[in-house]
Amino acid sequence: MNPRLIASLAIGAALVLGTTGCSMVSPQATTINYAAAEGVNVFESGPVQVRNAQIVADESGSEGNFVAALLNETDESHTLRIEFGEGSSRVSVDVRVPANTTLSLGSEDGEEPILVEDLDTPPGADVVAFFQSGDSEGELTSVPVLDGTLDYLAPLAP
Repeated sequence: MNPRLIASLAIGAALVLGTTGCSMVSPQATTINYAAAEGVNVFESGPVQVRNAQIVADESGSEGNFVAALLNETDESHTLRIEFGEGSSRVSVDVRVPANTTLSLGSEDGEEPILVEDLDTPPGADVVAFFQSGDSEGELTSVPVLDGTLDYLAPLAP
């Protein structure tokens, strides 16, 4: 066999592996769960899943409307327990989500948003919130507080 041909094939193989080899060991961005919107997704809340959770507050941040999509893809109704804040200022809310249903809190054709009073968090900051349904342990996460500056959020501000 021709040594030049073997050398050309070896250089070509090294070039191909050298330029594409890093993608073989690096994580693929499309496999990482993230919220592609203003709110956050809560994955470990139990049978009721929480999507795009956010609070749209007034200018002072004294109160705000909790907005999210609550998905229950099971054949049973479940109650989602939401706790906003920490310590003595904690506010708890229970939301019943029927079987095989998505409740859209704050959408035009959905349910009313949940008013969170005594929020005491300015827009741009986060509120610690705990979400739990069914037999799960629940998940503690940070929910962003937004204001009504953007046109589509303005109707959601209290």
